[in-house]
Amino acid sequence: MNANTRRLPWLGAWITALALLAACGATANPGAPANCSGPTTLRLGYFPNVAHAMALVGDRGGIFAEGLGEDASLQVHNFNAGGEAIEAIFNGGIDITYIGPNPAINGFIRSEGEAVRIIAGATSGGAFFVVREGIESAEDLRGLTVTSPALGNTQDVALRAWLADNGLATDAEGAGDVSITPLANAQILEGYIAGQLDGAWVPEPWATRLLQQGGHVLVDERDLWPDGRYVTTHLLVRTEFLAQNPELVRRFLEAHLRATDFVNDEPAEAQRLVSEGIQAITGSAMAPDVLATAWGNLAFTVDPIAGSLQESAEDAFALGFLPSDDLAGIYDLSLLNDVLSAAGRPQIAQP
Repeated sequence: MNANTRRLPWLGAWITALALLAACGATANPGAPANCSGPTTLRLGYFPNVAHAMALVGDRGGIFAEGLGEDASLQVHNFNAGGEAIEAIFNGGIDITYIGPNPAINGFIRSEGEAVRIIAGATSGGAFFVVREGIESAEDLRGLTVTSPALGNTQDVALRAWLADNGLATDAEGAGDVSITPLANAQILEGYIAGQLDGAWVPEPWATRLLQQGGHVLVDERDLWPDGRYVTTHLLVRTEFLAQNPELVRRFLEAHLRATDFVNDEPAEAQRLVSEGIQAITGSAMAPDVLATAWGNLAFTVDPIAGSLQESAEDAFALGFLPSDDLAGIYDLSLLNDVLSAAGRPQIAQP
């Protein structure tokens, strides 16, 4: 695929944004917000899972709507995979989304660093390599079949990088010293129960569900990172929306900080809101013990933990999933730091 073809998915969004700027009487300063009259709508994306707890709490608890104020409205879109959210960003369907590390990297690289910016962190932790009884080391996996949620996704890259660090080769076709067969999380649980899989590198709450089926933790991903901190979910914004609506994005970040405080300070009520939200969106309730256990394996923070994202990009590049690992410019933490400063909290260094 040539460079011109790669640009097409997000080029339309840029053209649309330019048309909106013209229609709204934008100034000659390309960084200034559009001068549109009437209320502004912020279109937010998030997934119905525990790693997006702040999104569920902020939405269900009314924190986001209140924070945006009367001159702005919130429109929520739910996704099941990071690729879907990135396509919605590219197509101009959403403005901000809670999303995992590798989809954000992919969106940035695909758009040649133009389409998206990370503006805050959300969660850290919550990924485990759960395996069957009798598997106690990487070498015990030789010749066995394991899985991840999707080829090239955050957990898939972590699994393949860990196996490579332990001298075990894999490939995208499922061959190598260890066979990796990516499956959707629900299929992973079914396959594990049926005895078709020997292990899975999965996020919460799926790790807890596998442990309830007799598995044990071979790798807690926190053990692979300094101070046990690595990005699991962060906030991604369309670059055009950020340029046009900096005040609205700042207000959303203030609400995001309040949602983060609520999740940390009121875990019981926050879990109730998350449980209700997941059931309302998916039609399925999460068992309270699963939610509570998964909750304890996550850390909720506005720090995007940038160093871990760069290492994930380098791993994905080394595995052949990315054409580049250059993430220069992917972060814009200026508004987050304004919010933190106003709240009397330490700022986060711009990577």
